[in-house]
Amino acid sequence: MKADDSLFQQVQDRVTECLALASQHTGRHFNPPLVRFNQRGRIAGSAWLEQWELRFNPVLLADNAEAFFSEIVPHEVAHLVTFALHGKVRPHGREWQSIMTGVFGLEPRTRHRLNTEKASPVFPYDCGCRIHKLSLRRHNSVKRGQKRYQCLHCGQPLQAVISSRKRKAS
Repeated sequence: MKADDSLFQQVQDRVTECLALASQHTGRHFNPPLVRFNQRGRIAGSAWLEQWELRFNPVLLADNAEAFFSEIVPHEVAHLVTFALHGKVRPHGREWQSIMTGVFGLEPRTRHRLNTEKASPVFPYDCGCRIHKLSLRRHNSVKRGQKRYQCLHCGQPLQAVISSRKRKAS
């Protein structure tokens, strides 16, 4: 079994534990969801309510397993439980917050605090007054000549910052 497979199984086990807690608390049975590890970018996890599916980011999981077990998995399971109990409601509304605090004993945070650089690299761009960080998608759009960006503060166009290694090579 690869290390990823072991982590994936631990996440699956944690999903099962969270659903058991929710069942105890609400007196309702919740079927196990489909769990996938195909979430990309800066998102740690997502709940697909109608499909009864959870998606987790394998890159972020590898570097932040403890945060996934303690916060990310319960956060996403709370979305499914909220949907099962209340139908479609605000994603982080009072019903979801109630599950987070009442069932999982967690602060109902809407955003994680994980370092996402490995999962979603950023590229430095300069306008003259500050350095901006562009996502891979925006960086590639600039490189292909499809987009140009300007600083919202000074109005100057953003220019890619060339690293010192590239300068020496050119």
